[in-house]
Amino acid sequence: MDLPIVVGVDGSEPSLRAVDWAADEAAVRGVPIRLVYASLWERYEGVSLAEEFGKPSEQVMAEDVVATAERRARRRQADMKISTDVLPEEPEYALVRESRTASAVVLGSRGRSGVAEALLGSVSVTVAGHAHCPVVVLRGSHDNQARSGVRGRIAVGVGDDSESAAAVRFAVDEARLRGVPLDAVRAWRCPAHESIEHGQLSGEAARQHAERAAEVLEAALRDVPADVEVRRRTVEGPARQVLPAVSAEADLLVVGARRREGHYGLQLGRVAHAVLHHAACTVAVVPQRA
Repeated sequence: MDLPIVVGVDGSEPSLRAVDWAADEAAVRGVPIRLVYASLWERYEGVSLAEEFGKPSEQVMAEDVVATAERRARRRQADMKISTDVLPEEPEYALVRESRTASAVVLGSRGRSGVAEALLGSVSVTVAGHAHCPVVVLRGSHDNQARSGVRGRIAVGVGDDSESAAAVRFAVDEARLRGVPLDAVRAWRCPAHESIEHGQLSGEAARQHAERAAEVLEAALRDVPADVEVRRRTVEGPARQVLPAVSAEADLLVVGARRREGHYGLQLGRVAHAVLHHAACTVAVVPQRA
């Protein structure tokens, strides 16, 4: 069975852009999409409105939200298989549960109002930190097309083998599906106690760390198919600064997030957290099981 791409919708323009992106992605992958609106409207509406008007006003609004999103997806991809659902629960919990049976979860980065913006930002971070599948967050006002992006390039941040294998596979698949090159980036830093030594020794230490970064990068890319064009880059600096800078040249930036069994706190990591907040393009956070 083809797992759907799940889109969290709330009626905002960013969430409708997420529908556009997901529709293009689903068309490329040959999978359906599922449009989900989640809110605790039942807690606030009560039963009196239901008795008086037939349906709570928030439910009417929610049904309109998913109907609008479905029409948007149909305009984008007329032959797309689409399902919709309205779930009376916290959106972050609903979307994390949905991620168990999804190929990806796609979210906009902002909500319907100034107050909702902070909430949706929190939802995006929470879902990215707990989901069981890749989470794609559309950043800012940048291109919303999965199939034919403006920059024609995918970028992936390569961490340690245990943290980035799934992210690299996802990025390679995206590059193949779109027929674009892949930028594989490994950030490295000279430890402070080495960088303050005598200049010549410091330069030797830097060379060794750069070589080690290149080796890690090469190991991470050893199974990349020959039909995918890969540009290997090692960049000096902290990854949480290097990768947002790289994102300015990409349509999609892919990073990994390590999942630790039995650990129930946020499992996002500083790098993925920084990228979600500062990237200049759409971001995919791909979980890697420890």
